[in-house]
Amino acid sequence: MSNERKVAIVTGASQGIGAALVKAYRDRDYRVVATSRSIQQGSDPDVLAVAGDIGDPATAERVVAEAIARFGRIDTLVNNAGIFTAKPFTAFTQEDFEANLSTNVVGFFHVTQRAVAQMLKQGSGHVVSITTSLTDNANSQVPSVLASLTKGGLNAATKSLAIELADKGVRVNAVSPGVIKTPMHAPETHAFLAGLHPVGRLGDIRDVVEAVLYLETAGFVTGEILHVDGGQSAGH
Repeated sequence: MSNERKVAIVTGASQGIGAALVKAYRDRDYRVVATSRSIQQGSDPDVLAVAGDIGDPATAERVVAEAIARFGRIDTLVNNAGIFTAKPFTAFTQEDFEANLSTNVVGFFHVTQRAVAQMLKQGSGHVVSITTSLTDNANSQVPSVLASLTKGGLNAATKSLAIELADKGVRVNAVSPGVIKTPMHAPETHAFLAGLHPVGRLGDIRDVVEAVLYLETAGFVTGEILHVDGGQSAGH
């Protein structure tokens, strides 16, 4: 199979932002490796579904190995998989801690390390991670220390890795959203959540997708934390 067409890996790809990213990359004629715990193979031969827990190193190994075996290259990795648990700090359980750390940090580490190794062999590539605006815009109405601990770590890692790889042809960026209207937010919460943003509404999935696609084509941009948050990061 020809290796000329670009290949993207999308984690957390079965619904919401992840599923929309898979479609967006396919619309641009990328071949896509889509992974999540529950994902199933569809009819599109240019989308390879790999089911598994991204926090398990074996899943990360399988995702990258199957991407190379099937499509021969990796051009983009979108670290979209994530868990968000809003609780007062003292209410977090050990299970909360381990789940957030596993998906948000361990999952990022293992799949990114393996994907970047392939990108370095190619001399080009792009990593984008989806974080959260709460990491630099704490809000007393949304207690979220585990999000700040884990997704904030990804923001810091994005800048560090971007500098490490800047002269090697591999760019590293992040998109830092506000609250996006996805299935994880019940409709009865939408009015409250909209009020967290200065623009007075929730973000749409397409807002995040368009930000990722901008970074995809922005060859002079690396180490960027792109806020897509209705003004949250600017103030209230």
